[in-house]
Amino acid sequence: MENAYAIDLSGKFEMPPRMHINHEGNSLLYMPCFTGKIFGTKILSLFPANASKDKPVIQGLVLLNDPETGAPLALLDGAKLTAVRTGAVGGVAVRHIAPENAATVGLIGAGVQGFYQVLFACCARKIERVALYDLNRVKCADLAEKLQEALPGIEISVSASVEELIEASEIIITATPAIDPVLPDDQELLRGRHYIGIGSYKPEMREFPAAVYSLVEKVYIDTENSLKESGDLITPLYKGWIKPGQIVKLGEVIGGKIPGSTGGTTLFKSVGMALFDITLSELIYRSALKNKIGTLLD
Repeated sequence: MENAYAIDLSGKFEMPPRMHINHEGNSLLYMPCFTGKIFGTKILSLFPANASKDKPVIQGLVLLNDPETGAPLALLDGAKLTAVRTGAVGGVAVRHIAPENAATVGLIGAGVQGFYQVLFACCARKIERVALYDLNRVKCADLAEKLQEALPGIEISVSASVEELIEASEIIITATPAIDPVLPDDQELLRGRHYIGIGSYKPEMREFPAAVYSLVEKVYIDTENSLKESGDLITPLYKGWIKPGQIVKLGEVIGGKIPGSTGGTTLFKSVGMALFDITLSELIYRSALKNKIGTLLD
């Protein structure tokens, strides 16, 4: 993902705005991208009601193509790739913005993405304790069990409330399909923490209250497309909670163009971009060839 950010800074790629089609509460995302080495397209469906049907909310495919002939090279599981790369994007934000001595993480939203967010946050910092919260208590307990198996040396607990989770966490990750903020609008409670927002990918979706924006000096983003796509950026800018000059691309921090966080309260908002998907897909494809794994299609 850090390599993808470097490509983004170089400008040596072509990535049109992703096509976002809404139909009866469901979404189709169509995301092509060309780099100097490869090109490809990710197609995802997002069906929120699938959560109540015990089916994945996100499903899809990634198609990689030869840049010289256009021939198909590989098909990858788009849902798994999205989960891994988004978790890695969150982990990169923790690595470059969160306090180096941060030892506690709180996750709101016990879906598939939540698992990978915690996993990569624990790769980026020496995390000792993880707190979880979700309206679905059964789902939350299941995630706690899964995380405990993956992270045996870390204390995993389920919080009784969002407030309890916030008080126990230095890094707070939100990974929900919420329309209204999932955090209380309380400056004193929210002060001095690092926030990573993953869930808001539509203009009408928001995870953060006004209080968060009143506390931050900068809002870090992964791509400028997020300014048109996420309610967690559209609404604060429209209402004047933050100014355009406070928006900073995380890639500029990674590339050393601007300094990272100097403490206080920080916020990273991600919506993702096809460049992430294609960069990771190429890595997986090359590794599969080298290690002779996967299924060859004639």
